[in-house]
Amino acid sequence: MGKSTILLVDDEQGLLDLLTFTLRKFDIHDVLTATTAKGALKLLEKYEVSLIVLDIMLPDGDGFEICKEIRSFTSAPILFLTAKNQDIDKINGFNLGADDYITKPFNPTEVVARIQVHLRRYQMIDNVSKSIYDFGYFKLNKRSGQLFVQNKEVTCAPMEFLLLTFFCEHINFIFTASDLYEKVWLPYQHGDEKTVVIHISRLRKKIEPNPKKPQFLINVRGLGYKLVKPEAKL
Repeated sequence: MGKSTILLVDDEQGLLDLLTFTLRKFDIHDVLTATTAKGALKLLEKYEVSLIVLDIMLPDGDGFEICKEIRSFTSAPILFLTAKNQDIDKINGFNLGADDYITKPFNPTEVVARIQVHLRRYQMIDNVSKSIYDFGYFKLNKRSGQLFVQNKEVTCAPMEFLLLTFFCEHINFIFTASDLYEKVWLPYQHGDEKTVVIHISRLRKKIEPNPKKPQFLINVRGLGYKLVKPEAKL
């Protein structure tokens, strides 16, 4: 794994120290920390960060709003690490662009393991072979890790990109949410099939002219989801 810079954002200094210590045990030495939303955004202006671990309840801002702002200028993975453990909070986090959601109390070694997985996936986007998938309305460049919609680049979170890439590599194949979770998320990340459904919804908002009436990423009733090219829809 190449050199990576991690940003940890939490108002508990002890938690920041624990995660920093654990990350360095696993050879991740470039670690930035912030105890406020303002401090985190200042660091993001100054440094190129590979991954962000973000608390929701910060003294000067809401982590959900910070996530939304961060996602507007970077596709680096965002992992929520928070005491908020309700399903609605998790769904909200994923809808705003988070790639993972970990609740407190936590095992620091597991958190670092998840960080490593997301870093590998993020770096995969830069290392894949040349391949461009052109659907007319949108275009995915697998090698550069870019998504273009109507010829304008659209920010795409790592898991969204990898999910869309998987669909592009399997045009017109039907997959259940369970299939997609197993093939794209597992064995590296815990969660459930709701994560897949949320990411499909997020992708539709980006690649569909009308997300409520999908033309490309369609649902085959009772069977699952598939990606189709315009000429293959009839």
